[in-house]
Amino acid sequence: MIHRIFLFVISLIIVLPSPPCFAALDYGKQTLIGADFSDADLRGATFYLANLQDANFSGSDLEGASFFDAKLEGADLTNAKLKDVTMDSAILEGANLSNAVLEGAFAFNARFDNVKIIGADFTDVLITKDTKRKLCSIADGINPITQRKTKETLECE
Repeated sequence: MIHRIFLFVISLIIVLPSPPCFAALDYGKQTLIGADFSDADLRGATFYLANLQDANFSGSDLEGASFFDAKLEGADLTNAKLKDVTMDSAILEGANLSNAVLEGAFAFNARFDNVKIIGADFTDVLITKDTKRKLCSIADGINPITQRKTKETLECE
């Protein structure tokens, strides 16, 4: 009987396809210009010091990932789950963060120049006062997942 159960479980593992998973991978110090990570499971992945210019992370789950000092110029982060990510010293110039959830992210020295943040959720994101002021001037929309207004998540005055 146990032998049959074991064979059944093994056959399920072999037969059932699994989605691509990049979780807990280390992409640190790599050049990944234009890389396509869309709709991927990248929870806990590290991208420290990586060149991710024009990379596509749209729809990806990046919870707990590290983008410390990463170059994310022109990156597509629309609809990405960025909860608890580390973006300290990251360069996000021209990045699209529309409808992204950045709740609890650490982005204190990140550069958010010319970014799109319509519908982004910045709840409890650690950023500088100057960055907050800059983002508040362009903040608009409501996040479709959390139903929070971007301006309110940034605590704009």
